[in-house]
Amino acid sequence: MKTTSFKNAAMIALVAGALGACAGTPKQESTGEVLDDSVITTKVKTALLSEKGIDSTSISVETFKGRVLLAGFVKSPDQRQRAEGVTRSVSGVKAVNNQIELR
Repeated sequence: MKTTSFKNAAMIALVAGALGACAGTPKQESTGEVLDDSVITTKVKTALLSEKGIDSTSISVETFKGRVLLAGFVKSPDQRQRAEGVTRSVSGVKAVNNQIELR
């Protein structure tokens, strides 16, 4: 009986440790969050590429926990504003930090 209880306790500790290793922290993403952010980044890049009038090849996109950083260069304030608007419309985007500069 003691052996079974010890095995159960050991198994619970092992599972709890494994699950804890996958959890995110304020500065580090969990495995699921990394995948979610990759999907968001891809959706934003696709949306920017399909938007006419924005030179999206000069815009980089990075995502961390649903917060998107836009950086790079565009030719007009309108393009900068439109790039941010397109990004905000993508599902899963929680916030946008628009660091796009005019060239």
